[in-house]
Amino acid sequence: MEFLVDGDAPGRPTLLLAHGAGTAMDSDFMARLAALLASEGLRVVRFEFGYMAQRRAGGSKRPPPKVELLQEEYRAAIEALACDGPLFIGGKSMGGRIASLIADDLFASGRIAGLVCLGYPFHPTGKPETLRTEHLAALRTPALICQGTRDPFGTCEEMAGYALSESIALHWLEDGDHDLKPRKSVSGLNHDDNLTGAAMAVSDWVARTR
Repeated sequence: MEFLVDGDAPGRPTLLLAHGAGTAMDSDFMARLAALLASEGLRVVRFEFGYMAQRRAGGSKRPPPKVELLQEEYRAAIEALACDGPLFIGGKSMGGRIASLIADDLFASGRIAGLVCLGYPFHPTGKPETLRTEHLAALRTPALICQGTRDPFGTCEEMAGYALSESIALHWLEDGDHDLKPRKSVSGLNHDDNLTGAAMAVSDWVARTR
C-alpha cells in the first residue's frame, strides 16, 4: 500500500487520512491540509482506497465499493502503517465516515487515540432525511468533526437536531462549504483562512486528547 507522508518526525502523533468519494489522496484539498497539519506538529499520512488507485492506473471511473469493503481496506492501511507515536484516524468526507465506522473497535483495543473527520457527510446532498448518524450517537472514541457552516452534507442549522455522542467535539468553519471554502464576499474569509483554522483546531484537539 502506498502512503504519502508529511511532517515525518520521531514521536509525533500520526493522523492517518483517507480521501473523499470522488477525489484522490493527492487532491488539492488533501495536499494543502496535510501540509498545514504537518506545520502544526503532526505526522500526516494519506492513503488511497483500491477503487481510486485503479482510476490512477487507468482503470474505469468506478464509484466507491460497499462500505464494508472500504472498512476492510481502512483496517489494512492501519496494519500496514509504521507508527511510533499515538495514532489518530480520519479523513475527508467519505474517508472520515469510514474511519468513524471502525473507530470504536480500534479505540477499545488501544490501537488508536481518536478520530478526526473533515467535512462529515451527515446525509447525501439534497436528502437531509437520509441520515448517516446512527453510529455517531453511541460513539465512544474521542472525535473531532471540522465542518463548514453551509456544508450541503450537513449544515450548522441541520446538525442542531442531530443526536451525537458526547465524545464528539465540533469545530465550525465560518461559511465553509464541503471543502471548508467560504465566500469571501459574505464572510471576509478565504479558503486558506478556513483550512488554517481547521489545521489549528485539529492540532490543539490532538494535543489535549493524545
